Amino acid sequence: VVRVHNDRLIGIARTELLAVLQRHAEKAGVRLEFGARRAAGDVDADIVIAADGVSSATRADGDFGATVETGRGLYLWCGTDFALADAVFAPAETGPGTFVTHAYPYSGGQSTFLIETDERTWRRAGFDATTEQTPSDASDLSSLRYLEQAFAGQLGGRALIGNRTRWTRFRTVRCQRWSSGRTVLLGDAAHTAHYSIGSGTKLALEDAIALVEALDAEPDAAAAFARYEAVRRPSVERLQELARRSQLWWESFPSRLHVPVEQLMVAYMTRAGNVPLGRLAATNPDVLARALGRYAGCDLDRSELPADITGWVLDRPLTHRGTRFVGRVLAPGSFVINVPVVADAVTDPWGPAGDAVVARARRARQGGAAGFRFTGPADRPSLLTRMDMAERVRAEAGGLIIVDGPAGLRDDLAAGLVSGRADLVSFSGEAA
Repeated sequence: VVRVHNDRLIGIARTELLAVLQRHAEKAGVRLEFGARRAAGDVDADIVIAADGVSSATRADGDFGATVETGRGLYLWCGTDFALADAVFAPAETGPGTFVTHAYPYSGGQSTFLIETDERTWRRAGFDATTEQTPSDASDLSSLRYLEQAFAGQLGGRALIGNRTRWTRFRTVRCQRWSSGRTVLLGDAAHTAHYSIGSGTKLALEDAIALVEALDAEPDAAAAFARYEAVRRPSVERLQELARRSQLWWESFPSRLHVPVEQLMVAYMTRAGNVPLGRLAATNPDVLARALGRYAGCDLDRSELPADITGWVLDRPLTHRGTRFVGRVLAPGSFVINVPVVADAVTDPWGPAGDAVVARARRARQGGAAGFRFTGPADRPSLLTRMDMAERVRAEAGGLIIVDGPAGLRDDLAAGLVSGRADLVSFSGEAA
């Protein structure tokens, strides 16, 4: 077990949040109606704000240029009737495969217990059948009872509570336009971000604030909608990209169970490229010290953390199959014998293109390749994706793994080394 310490969690039950919002709406003169479905065209209003969620009928019926991308992994959302002390991420290895929980308290006596897995494990457990057999207004009780046993250690013998709980796949919604005519979308109706970054409700509330400010500032609806989207889209798209990387990491989580837990925590914290090692040193020096010790094969405590963590990581020696490297950075222009270069432009390392890279790597290893060197564009998104591809090949094909990247992104390269995504790095591109 390894723990990171951040600010205390602040949570509220969704029912309580809705009650608060409804009370304020009524005080402002809003007439609330429940139990009736309305289309945007049915409403007599100057402006229609549609916040009807990821399955938005308004979006489906309108001209918003929407795309919906469905994830590979499966998850179900349930709860339990006690408050965990902290947020917990824990794998459960079962006969069919690995399940992992994201669990956290949200009130004095309740916790959310989200569980996810890959499709192969889901089918082996028979949950494809239980999902099909579960009515849309019911919970998959067979899955809940099975998972109670799998996560008995975290649950302490307590039950999992369903609320129309069934296995589903996350859907990432993007829209070319957030408004059409007099109708404007808000929250999940306009955009979604994977639950692993915990920002869905936050994004919706920030949308609402920006929309109100735009309506106050502009003379007509069209101008207000344009202003609202111009203000919100950059931050939404940034979070969506962080969420995309986080989603891919979690969907491939079982491939990392061999990683020492301290380094696995660093891999988790740096999975989306949003938390550098220096920030971890400031907030969780004990965790980072143990991870660096694992990485370097030595004992290290917080008092021994170097001032230049990235430099320290890059300077550690490596011995691989009898070959000793004095540091983790190859000299410019150098090469390692029998380590072919991989230059594939892969956007999803765990998709079909990534599968093809792994298949070629396995064949090359059978043919005597000692490892692989991954190279490509010098921009940061490309480097982060390249390190993910390298990590997958390292786990599934093996060998010495080298990742090329510009010296200006040495912090990202160092984080990749500590996280087990690569063995060596090489500075390349304009910044070399």
